Amino acid sequence: MKIIVPLLSLLLLSACGQPAVPPPVAKFQPVTDIHETMLWILDPAADKIWDSAGTIITAEGRTELAPTTDEGWQEVVQAAAVLAEAGNLLMLPGRSAGADWNEYSEGLIGAGQLAIAAAQQQDSDALFDAGGRIYLVCKACHDQYWIEGKGAPE
Repeated sequence: MKIIVPLLSLLLLSACGQPAVPPPVAKFQPVTDIHETMLWILDPAADKIWDSAGTIITAEGRTELAPTTDEGWQEVVQAAAVLAEAGNLLMLPGRSAGADWNEYSEGLIGAGQLAIAAAQQQDSDALFDAGGRIYLVCKACHDQYWIEGKGAPE
């Protein structure tokens, strides 16, 4: 016992002196530019949410857009997750345009999280509200950052 205590003490002291190993630095490699990211990732996800929320009333009658199956709701959950994660993509080094851009991107993440929760709960009213929030975030960002000649803003 007399030998074990000093050995353990030495072992503990020697461990305290070791420098911490820094975590590896991630190397981001964007594959798409902002326009392609919007066109190929964000737009399809947003369209899936918007096409799954609300009611269309015409002379022929009323059409509810909400999914009617568990599988349909799961597709909306997946689209909302893509949309929310796309907010993170927009803030990657080399893509971010600054503080306002990041604020809009964070708003997109929050709106996507609302859409995920609404779809998981199969709550068509909450999904409609989340879709409205997505639209407002997109519109605000487009009003500030839209580049003419790259298609029409929402």
